[in-house]
Amino acid sequence: MHNQHFHSLLNAIENKEAVLGVVGLGYVGLPLAVEMVNQGFTVIGIDLDASKVESIYHGDSYIHDISSEELKKVMETGRFQPTTDYSMLRVIDALSICVPTPLSENQDPDTSYIETVVDQIKLHMKPGMLITLESTTYPGTTEELIQQKLDKIGHEAGKDYFLCFSPERVDPSNGRFTTFNTPKVIGGTTEACLKLGTALYGKYVQTVVPVSSPKVAEMSKLLENTFRSVNIAFVNEMAMMCDRMGIDIWEVIDAAATKPFGFMPFYPGPGIGGHCIPLDPMYLSWKAKGFRFYSKFIELAQSTNDNMPYYVLNKTSTILNEYAKSVRNSNILLLGMSYKPNIADLRESPGLEVYELFKESGANVSYYDPYADSFLDKHGDTVHSEVFNLEQFKTYDCIVLITNHKDLPYREISELGVPILDTRNAFRTYTQPHIYKIGHSVQHPVLEPSEALLV
Repeated sequence: MHNQHFHSLLNAIENKEAVLGVVGLGYVGLPLAVEMVNQGFTVIGIDLDASKVESIYHGDSYIHDISSEELKKVMETGRFQPTTDYSMLRVIDALSICVPTPLSENQDPDTSYIETVVDQIKLHMKPGMLITLESTTYPGTTEELIQQKLDKIGHEAGKDYFLCFSPERVDPSNGRFTTFNTPKVIGGTTEACLKLGTALYGKYVQTVVPVSSPKVAEMSKLLENTFRSVNIAFVNEMAMMCDRMGIDIWEVIDAAATKPFGFMPFYPGPGIGGHCIPLDPMYLSWKAKGFRFYSKFIELAQSTNDNMPYYVLNKTSTILNEYAKSVRNSNILLLGMSYKPNIADLRESPGLEVYELFKESGANVSYYDPYADSFLDKHGDTVHSEVFNLEQFKTYDCIVLITNHKDLPYREISELGVPILDTRNAFRTYTQPHIYKIGHSVQHPVLEPSEALLV
């Protein structure tokens, strides 16, 4: 038997009269809000970053997957209101929480952003509100940080308000899978909560996958990304093994990938980046320790992936040694800095760690990335991308490819004659002896007679 709040909200959802809210207008929240508006809802977006709110009002998108043209059209509907004012919660019928969930310096979950939102909900919640947490976190967060807090002030889930967890599944720059056509898992704290959450998401997501509880939904997200972390770590270890054995890991993977069953290709790289893979497994490991369960796979995978920037440094040192040079005082150009191709996203990018390791080793380090204009180093100083200039690139002692952006002129760069360490197999069609790659042993370069005398 459902109460009046349930029937009122369900009716408003079905008729698209419910006012929807999104807290956190970043890589997850802004595309979600845009899809809600595109499907006919009125949406209030809340973010404490006033510059983001201002950009949205001007139709100036800061998210790769949402073009400024698309954002302008959304704003022209008059149904999207971005704000920094949490008191707008008083008019929101259904709220999606899409705030960051980083790790602390000790690799423990930092849920402070979620807790801030919950404090504001306690002050301004509209009776009968549906609250859905999308931020990736450990199993139990929805009940511990939201339900228990609201219970303490007399609000009962499933009666006075409704509560779900639906993990975000955002893959920046993925042109095939968007908010609309990526299946959405959702778990509710009560049957009524799940029914409302499923009804709502079904209005702007093609496929909704209900599960029995928020814990199952929370765990499913961590399983997805821990699966990737473990497999990437395995292939990274295989790359280092093949390097030692004189075997080309990239050729090995291509050969194994011809098997039509029982194999899924993963590829090595300079480390792992983005919000999910470096962080999510540690959320799961941290929670498991509370049950005196210690996940060896997760810890080993994290250690292996964290070691890859050091492997890149050592590999570069070996290459420079072939040219009678050392890392110290060498001029190194990092090609690409974002954590994945064709976007500007620098979150947890392994390139940032590679940059710092080269600096600490005494190298003169620069970078070029056509998407990421600048970043802050560990001292808080701004580091700007070099301007694309092949003549200047020719003066470097070594080029290290970090990110395989599709529009980089690989042929022209390969013809510079500068030693290249390719961490992504982006130069696979070029066989010049000065092009090296991770997962394959360094072969002695073919030097001109005059160069050989100098060595």
